[in-house]
Amino acid sequence: MNSRDKFLKSQKILRLATIGNDKTPHIVPVWYLYSSKKIYVGTNTKTRKAKNVKKNKHVSFCVDVGVNAPDIYGVMGQGNANLILEKSKVKRIAKRILLRYFSSIKNKSAKELLDDTDCIIEIVAEKWHVWNY
Repeated sequence: MNSRDKFLKSQKILRLATIGNDKTPHIVPVWYLYSSKKIYVGTNTKTRKAKNVKKNKHVSFCVDVGVNAPDIYGVMGQGNANLILEKSKVKRIAKRILLRYFSSIKNKSAKELLDDTDCIIEIVAEKWHVWNY
């Protein structure tokens, strides 16, 4: 596994940029799962990010750490996203995402988030940029 993939698997917050109706970027920090060279974000179809992806599949993202060299590292990319809506697949992926942040799906907050998740944003990056200082 290369250093980019190891980094994306180890980090917890990704900033996702989608494009709104008026062509304005919408940027939000999200929990995510990086698996098989794809990024997965659980959400609800009522969120702005999901609505934006439905209308415009082009997205950007960034994950970074550090403020002082030599501990600055980051990955950003651009690609296409689609909404996964199949209920069983959504719940399976959402559980995997939540288990990165909670020790158990039985946690009250984890249950609430799982119940609220009705879609997964699947991102396939076409361009990658990695930096470190």
